[in-house]
Amino acid sequence: MGKKKKICDIPQNVTEIILESISDGVFTVDLEWRIMSFNRAAEEITGISRDEAVGRHCWEVFRANMCEGDCALKRTMKEGTSLVSTSTYIINHEKKRIPITASTSLLKNKKEEVLGGVETFRDISLVEELRKELTSRFQIGDMVSSSPSMRKIFELLPQVADSDSTVLIQGETGTGKELLARAIHHSSQRKEKPFIAINCGALPDTLLESELFGYKAGAFTNAIKDKKGHFAVAEGGTILLDEIGDTSSAFQVRLLRVLEEHEYLPLGAVKKEKVDVRIIAATNRNLLSMVDSGEFRQDLFYRINVVRMLLPPLRERMEDIPLLVDHFIDRMNRIKGKTISGMDQEALSLLMSHIYPGNIRELENIIEHAFVLCPEGFIHKQHFPATLITRELPFSDQDKPGDAVKSAEAGMIMAALNRNSYNRQATARELGIHKSTLFRKIKKLGITLPEIDGRFKK
Repeated sequence: MGKKKKICDIPQNVTEIILESISDGVFTVDLEWRIMSFNRAAEEITGISRDEAVGRHCWEVFRANMCEGDCALKRTMKEGTSLVSTSTYIINHEKKRIPITASTSLLKNKKEEVLGGVETFRDISLVEELRKELTSRFQIGDMVSSSPSMRKIFELLPQVADSDSTVLIQGETGTGKELLARAIHHSSQRKEKPFIAINCGALPDTLLESELFGYKAGAFTNAIKDKKGHFAVAEGGTILLDEIGDTSSAFQVRLLRVLEEHEYLPLGAVKKEKVDVRIIAATNRNLLSMVDSGEFRQDLFYRINVVRMLLPPLRERMEDIPLLVDHFIDRMNRIKGKTISGMDQEALSLLMSHIYPGNIRELENIIEHAFVLCPEGFIHKQHFPATLITRELPFSDQDKPGDAVKSAEAGMIMAALNRNSYNRQATARELGIHKSTLFRKIKKLGITLPEIDGRFKK
């Protein structure tokens, strides 16, 4: 029988072989926080090579959100205690946030002298995606939401996209009507063809007609050659007629003919041209009321109102604000080449207290303003527009201004109450809680309700 191999006979580089084989990233730092070793998995997760990492400070390589404050490795080296599965995220070489869990411990020699620290970390991007699904986060294109009202729209969208019917999208300014129209187009059989959006309210009739229908040479002064209109350019695709409620009665007649006959007459032409374009109309006005008052043609209204989709204002889906904030930060990091880590709780709490007359567009502008003033790290409330900072929070004095969780919960309850006409029983049912629990939360969060009572409206 062969002799049993002694431990001392094992190759000295066995530790290195093991570290290079595992899927967890591992790195070590010295007492000055400079990286001493960096394994293969660490290279793959961060996108940074070992040669680039070794010798640099760990925070320069990882740019994790906890590097600014509660660093797990720093706590380990200060307190001498190991930490397991601390959740955080790092910024990789593509400036993309990667969610990770990290475990830390002291790095000691045989004499138990501390040489530095060691950290292992694991990419949990897939786990985060699953978690988002389980928490009912929905995203289609650039639209993100977890609210029940938006969920209904997202669930309806595939059927609407497949139908090829004319769609009317209604919603206040800034609620994302064009985004929804684009989502319908890109989910439809027409997605390989053009999508063209035109603001009908921004152009006078003559110019609007020439933009949509095109014109022939000599149709008017300076028309020296033929020009194709949007209907011709969008052939086989989709046209969004935004702010259709601001068009004149004369233009509405011409548009009605296009919808009924699927053909149009370019300015100065004598022969009509066939068109295969899907029409999506959008407005922030109440077209039915305009029909009653004679401001909008009834026949055109029923022609475009085949499928109606109503986008709720942001004040009725306040639970979406944290999702939208993360979405805008991720997008602006890519566009502007920055590495903003996120938003602190006090700043998020301030956003949760705002009413947003400009809806999602206003929130996006606030984040973009913060990007101008915030060079890196976390967005704080001082990075917001001055007009936003000076507004008072609409919660009771005993609430902590930095408690974003309370603000988010209050916003969600207020949105649900509004959707249910302040019917407490219906609101509790939608939120999945008992009516008495809803009363306690309303009192605890200091929510002030209007005098209206919706008990007999549902």
